Amino acid sequence: MKVRSYLETPEALQNLSELLVGRSVSEARRYPLETVGIGKNYFILKLRGIDDRDAADGLRGAPVWMPAEKMGKLPEGEYYWREIIGLQVVTEEGRKLGRIEAVFPTGSNDVYVCRDEDREILLPAVGDVVRRIDTGSGVMVVRLLKGLVES
Repeated sequence: MKVRSYLETPEALQNLSELLVGRSVSEARRYPLETVGIGKNYFILKLRGIDDRDAADGLRGAPVWMPAEKMGKLPEGEYYWREIIGLQVVTEEGRKLGRIEAVFPTGSNDVYVCRDEDREILLPAVGDVVRRIDTGSGVMVVRLLKGLVES
């Protein structure tokens, strides 16, 4: 399987015996990892039980995760995407904006996709915008700079 990589270094896959694959966390299935090939921005993975193109096509577009217990502790103020996705987003004034539904890298910084029923806001993961993250209470406090949200 060819998998787009968001890892900072391919060494994160060393010594892994399995990965999780599925459309959501609740339906993710563990697959033993047999081999890893490294490309520029992708990996070629051989997972036990995925033995032909049809089996791999059945997983097309599904996220691939490392088991949480295999992920190292991050420095203070840094977070894994899995810790960010699902956070309730509020402004410094207390206005609820929605929840973080996705994260994507841009090169210089990540961007958090915040959605509610009516709109989507793309929040750059920079200190001027993201003022506080409290994973314990499930809240991200942001400052909306001019141009981030249409009036």
